[in-house]
This record gives sequence, C-alpha cells and structure tokens, in this order.
Amino acid sequence: MRVIAGALKGRRLVTPRGTTTRPTADQVRIALMDTLTPWLPGARVLDLFAGAGGVGLEALSRGARHATFVESQVRAVAALEANVGALGVEAQARVLRLDVGRALGRLTAEGARFAIVFLDPPYESDLAARTLEALGAGGVLAPGAIVIAQHPTKRAPGPEAGDLKAFRTRRFGETTLTFFRAEG
Repeated sequence: MRVIAGALKGRRLVTPRGTTTRPTADQVRIALMDTLTPWLPGARVLDLFAGAGGVGLEALSRGARHATFVESQVRAVAALEANVGALGVEAQARVLRLDVGRALGRLTAEGARFAIVFLDPPYESDLAARTLEALGAGGVLAPGAIVIAQHPTKRAPGPEAGDLKAFRTRRFGETTLTFFRAEG
C-alpha cells in the first residue's frame, strides 16, 4: 500500500500481518479523497478503526492539518505508528490505542472537534450504526462536519443518525461509502 497523492505521494505504508484489519482499497481511497478535496485543506481529521492509517495519512498528504487515529488492534497500531514515524508526520498525528467508544468519550472530554471523520469498522459487526449514532449525538464534530462510513453495499446505514444526514453515496462493488453532514 502506498500514499496515492499529495506531498507524501508514492511513500510506502506498512500494513499489519493477519486478518484483523482490511485496508481501504486504492480505488476507494482515491474516490474518497477526490470527494473530500474542498474540505481537506487545514482540516482536523478523525480516522476511526484506522488500521494502518491509510485514509488519515492520505488526508495529511493532501493538506489536512492534523489527523487523530483510533485503533485497538495491537498489530494495526504497531503498523500505524511505524507509518507515522516513517512519513515524518508525528507533529500532525495522534494515535489512540483504544476502542472507538472509549476514544470518542476521551476526545469529547478534551473538547476535540473534527471537520472530517472516517470510519471503517469490521463489516461483520454493527459498529457502523452504533458509531454513527454516537457521532450524531454530538461531542467531537465541528459545525458542518463531514462523516464518511465505509460499509458493505448490502448493509447500508440509515439516512440519519442524530444530527447526521446522508447526502451522498459512492459504490465500489461490495463496498460503499456513505457521506453524512452534521446539521446540528
């Protein structure tokens, strides 16, 4: 896996061994970043279920100011930390080795706010819906924030989750990105 575009274009990323994570495919990352282009410059990004950090690191490469990565799997965190170090973006990145629910609680308590949130939970779980509800309840979203859920095409989230309203979908075979906007 490599960074696709921006200041870090072409830099190789380490991916964790095993089957505990599923890196976001290049085609999906390209479409995601192309869609987010108007919002990326100077944005604070939250990458939930981050794995090796491909999405958040791509956002940093394309002009995001800061990325917070949340991942609980030990091997994925090791790969993520190696990628942050190898790319020299330690000052722009924060890695939280926590489950997403606890991380959202901590970030809310700290007063952290994000303009872009990406989540790619395990497909066989109901974590997408639960995480969207937690995000839609407020706490970590900046006004007008964009939240993107990656999910199986056949298991789409609802059109609303609290203050989040879906406004776009992009389908890639069995994977779909659903884009939400915070309207609260």
